[in-house]
Amino acid sequence: MTRDETVAQKAAQGIYVSAAMPGSGKSLITLGLADALHRRADRIGFFRPIVESDEVSADPMVEMMARTFDLSPEVCRAGMSAREARSLLAAGQREEIDSRCVAMYAEIAREVDVVIVEGTDLMGQDAAVEFGLNARLANNLGAVMLAVVSAKGRTTTEVADAVDVTRKELTDARCTLLAMMVNRAAPEQIPDIASSLRPGASGKPVYILPEIPEIARSTVGEVAANLGLRQIAGSPEHERDAESIKVAAMSVGNFLNVLENGALVIVPGDRADVMVATLASTFSPEFPVPSGLILTGGLVPDAHIYPLLAQAPFPVFDTAEDTYTTAQRVSEVRSEIWSPQRRKVAAALGAWSRQVDEAELLERIDIPRPVRMTPLRFLHELIEKARADRKHIVLPEGEDARILRAAEILHRRDVCDLTILGKETEVRELAANHGVDLSGIQIMDPAESPLYPGFAEEYAKLRAHKGVDIVRAREVMLEPSYFGTMMVQLGEVDGMVSGAAHTTANTIRPALEFVKTAPGVSIVSSVFLMLLPDRVLVYGDCAVNPEPNEEQLADIAIASAQTAEQFGVDPRVAMLSYSTGESGSGAAVEEVRRATELVRQRRPDLAVEGPIQYDAAADASIAASKLPSSQVAGQATVFIFPDLNTGNNTYKAVQQSSRAVAVGPVLQGLRKPINDLSRGCTVEDIVNTVAITAIQAQGSEVGER
Repeated sequence: MTRDETVAQKAAQGIYVSAAMPGSGKSLITLGLADALHRRADRIGFFRPIVESDEVSADPMVEMMARTFDLSPEVCRAGMSAREARSLLAAGQREEIDSRCVAMYAEIAREVDVVIVEGTDLMGQDAAVEFGLNARLANNLGAVMLAVVSAKGRTTTEVADAVDVTRKELTDARCTLLAMMVNRAAPEQIPDIASSLRPGASGKPVYILPEIPEIARSTVGEVAANLGLRQIAGSPEHERDAESIKVAAMSVGNFLNVLENGALVIVPGDRADVMVATLASTFSPEFPVPSGLILTGGLVPDAHIYPLLAQAPFPVFDTAEDTYTTAQRVSEVRSEIWSPQRRKVAAALGAWSRQVDEAELLERIDIPRPVRMTPLRFLHELIEKARADRKHIVLPEGEDARILRAAEILHRRDVCDLTILGKETEVRELAANHGVDLSGIQIMDPAESPLYPGFAEEYAKLRAHKGVDIVRAREVMLEPSYFGTMMVQLGEVDGMVSGAAHTTANTIRPALEFVKTAPGVSIVSSVFLMLLPDRVLVYGDCAVNPEPNEEQLADIAIASAQTAEQFGVDPRVAMLSYSTGESGSGAAVEEVRRATELVRQRRPDLAVEGPIQYDAAADASIAASKLPSSQVAGQATVFIFPDLNTGNNTYKAVQQSSRAVAVGPVLQGLRKPINDLSRGCTVEDIVNTVAITAIQAQGSEVGER
């Protein structure tokens, strides 16, 4: 097969994202498109034909796409540097550019289902030449075009005209237009832009995305990298947004009057008074918390100042340059979405999901149906499924910085509504000290909440049979885990996630007291979602019940099958034991055998097998000899362990030996969704658990109807 035939074969699976003008923010479009495609195709590739950097192999956009979507170097690549491309154009060797790009694209296309191609940045002296180059490359690659127009600094009429001109130019260039994107619009301008757009002859949609301040603002890490700053003290966290620049060239009193939250403070290295004042401002909730401090002039602070700066909750840098030059250079730093900042990616994906109809956009592309469920796709689909039917989740541990970071990411990705419990001044102070933006997230102090009196009365009523009076109930309802659980119980929120700073008992006890188990369920249990390289398995119970009896094992099996269904796993249940079928005997085996029969009686529609050994449940060749007629053996998806010791050790062994991603524990059996976190959880664990809880709330709502 020739190169041209290969490209033609792949034509319907290539999407070329091209800027129609400088500063369009096309990387946001690329990121959103990749996220949408990643959930709909087994294999995606990414290609940047021409990049600005002379180090082609270290292009930051390529690195971000590889990191975000777990793409190998073979399918995530850059072609050549802009310097080399301009040299070839100047020498009249345009065909050489085309030939090399087509060859690299074809190599990627052979390995994947769809290729996203991101065009040049139009940063050269002749943007029209670059636009033409992108159009020609799209045609040569057989890719449909997704063109991006910037609304930044333009009137509504100018934006509409830019869309029309771009359409015409692409039509003249014989490009196949997939859709138009208007990016970086002022939010209040979006309705006017939408109404002013004239329908094109192609009838292809135009999507409008807003300017996103969270992306436009540089972080202190980006500033430090661009200026080559050296960190000498303070926090190692560089994700803080530099929301403003403050040059301390005045007295301390006047400086504190203009200091703002998130300000990047630039001060000569011999101004100990300003340094101490900037640090002191972080100790009081009434004063703002800066995002960072830059000491200029190569001046060494007094030796007594260093121990104080070491305690700063923000990074402290120094530079040999003078204050004026430093301030000027800082103001010129351009924030990029490809910096390794989860918060920027979350904001971009949130804006994409709100503004772009993915189904409408992608229905024009022939993408093979995915047959594998990779860990990354499963986690991306969790977010999308949670977002599809918005729920409200309470996080009672507002004193934990990980919870606040996760809340910020969830809010920026527009996953669900959130309430954080805690004293508002303390929560906001902790957030400021860690550079976390909680704008748009509700913070509630149980003691000050108008819900508190009613919650106490309800708790006293529900626990009267245990001797709880109103005085005791008021004390209990001041505990965030109890207050949050009552929010779930009375429908103020749809679910709760806790446990980052407290024990499992702290999370489950209130739920057992008054949320109770679902009808027909006798026990609260848990599962881990085990994300293997090509499929998802469900393991239960690995976290809650030490030695379940036969009825409890049956409950766990049925609940685990329902959980599997909620998350898109076809449940085929293996009731595990140390023997398979009729081959063994003993009290433990008989208990599993009776539990299996109980499952069959209560859920005759469910595919279940037991007792069965793990290898016979998981391996088709072993199953063929041990249980050849079984519908479950060799293809089980839900594994029910006979006791906690076996389950906990097995899930950890599989996690470590196969590098599986273990998501959980996911609690099941309660009337309403409440989930527990490990005290060693990461921010990503919290994000995933909140998404899981929101999905469970969608299911419980269906069940209640």
